[in-house]
Amino acid sequence: MIENKELLEVDKLTKIYTSGLIRPTKVVGAKDISFKINKGEILSLVGESGSGKTTVANMILRLIQPTSGLIYFNGKDINTIRLQDYYKLVQIIFQDPYSSFNYFYKVDRVLNQAIDFRYGKISKSDKKNLIENVFKEIGINAKEVLGRYPYQISGGQLQRFLLARILLIKPNLLIADEPTSMIDASSRASILNLLEMIRKKEGLSVIFITHDIGQAQYISDRVLVMQKGLVVEKGPTKDVFLNPTNPYTKNLLASVPSLYRQWDLS
Repeated sequence: MIENKELLEVDKLTKIYTSGLIRPTKVVGAKDISFKINKGEILSLVGESGSGKTTVANMILRLIQPTSGLIYFNGKDINTIRLQDYYKLVQIIFQDPYSSFNYFYKVDRVLNQAIDFRYGKISKSDKKNLIENVFKEIGINAKEVLGRYPYQISGGQLQRFLLARILLIKPNLLIADEPTSMIDASSRASILNLLEMIRKKEGLSVIFITHDIGQAQYISDRVLVMQKGLVVEKGPTKDVFLNPTNPYTKNLLASVPSLYRQWDLS
């Protein structure tokens, strides 16, 4: 159930990039982006590559500074929150699970670092109990992943492993940046269902970034459709996808494959 309490507010967020030395040109990464997300809500940012979705995410993550605009978390300007404390509240899962691991270390290291970050130094037995509990929630067989290197594990298993890491850190907001785009089709539904399970159990808010309208429709409560750095349509998921008003949204929906368009089923 979605709590009717605001967690994050993005107010007229803008990022302008400048390229070129002799004749600098300005490129709009995002312009006048405004939205709110409540506790326990899943909000999807939908659009083609280059639409500005990841630029918005990076500003929320404080990886890049906005040209203008403000971001509030629990009513506070995020720049007033100590960075280490902020990352206990806000975390991300990237689209390439392999990029989140150092190939020279076994995957266990990621969980140990997450526990140290969240709880400080605790005993090995306490660490073991924490890991066992989150593995049960996520449905990971410890024997299949622990003690192995990233290249010995499938992308789907690694993405589940990273969701276990999120459960250990217990953030309030998760940014999921195309989390299923680089894993096999059979694993995609399970990752979406896990996100939904964590949302319900932990009250986690999720900003789900995707170009896949089907996934956005499946998992999100509300949707923002982005084109060339602008939000061109937003609202509850059903309203946006069943009654789109913007031509860009209509084109996105029209490009989704349909069995009825491809095959004569009469």
